[in-house]
Amino acid sequence: MTTDEKGRVTRRRLLLGGMILLATGLPDRGDAQPKIAQKLVQYQEKPKGPQECDNCLHFVAPAACKMVDGKINPKGWCTLYAPKPK
Repeated sequence: MTTDEKGRVTRRRLLLGGMILLATGLPDRGDAQPKIAQKLVQYQEKPKGPQECDNCLHFVAPAACKMVDGKINPKGWCTLYAPKPK
């Protein structure tokens, strides 16, 4: 952060620095949202009819989910199932 001629941080410089940070974007914090436990979403290792993880919007190949914690069977199912758009 830059200072004035007397070595102090001025409000103007502080505000300008904040505006620049907002304009350029905040640093990526990675996976900020915690995942949900499998038990809470009634995860099961088998599909529910045509609904299965590998055709769900949240599935991440080969065996993960954006929403649910732990290893996910591509042929599994949970209550968060949302079909991929066609």
